[in-house]
Amino acid sequence: MSAQARIFGTVISTYTRIVQIACEEAGITHETIATPARSPQNRHPFGKVPVVEIDGLQLIESVAIAHYIDNAHNDGALQPGDPAERAIADQWIAVANNYLFPLFERGLVMPWIMHRMAGYPLERETIDRALPQISLALGHVEAELAKDGAWTKLGFTLADVFLYPVFRGLQLTPQGEMGIAQCDHLSVWLGKCEKRMSIAATRWETEQ
Repeated sequence: MSAQARIFGTVISTYTRIVQIACEEAGITHETIATPARSPQNRHPFGKVPVVEIDGLQLIESVAIAHYIDNAHNDGALQPGDPAERAIADQWIAVANNYLFPLFERGLVMPWIMHRMAGYPLERETIDRALPQISLALGHVEAELAKDGAWTKLGFTLADVFLYPVFRGLQLTPQGEMGIAQCDHLSVWLGKCEKRMSIAATRWETEQ
């Protein structure tokens, strides 16, 4: 019997999608059970998502989950064998998680989600404060891609699995779309990722 994963998390979630992509890459059947981060049903001790049940395990933290899925069910195919190359991939995963996601999520993505889906007034002051830092971040990533390809020179790895949903969420906001459109290398990478089966299979409803 092939492996199955139950993913407990918000449906429109960067990290839920990261786990979904990892499952698709490994050929794992997966089911997403809509579970708000701040709800009694969420079993994450710190109120984050997702929580994943697989192989008799209950796992939290997307880095650990994605690495487990790739190692246990995909022969580590999304992790470079060379230690230096693996460090580059891991470095960009950390950049996505520790810097890009918090900046994009708080500064643009969440204000627009709350406005579009919950009808809240758009937090323009929050967006205006974040835009200069978001522009700097996009400029840095574009410069790294232009210099030597950054993580993209490794082929498709877990770095792509983590970075794509982070940048795609940003791209779905008006200001983010405009900013990314000015980054030629980043735009090309996003376009290539969109054609990958695992990413096409996990599209958010907001992308339709």
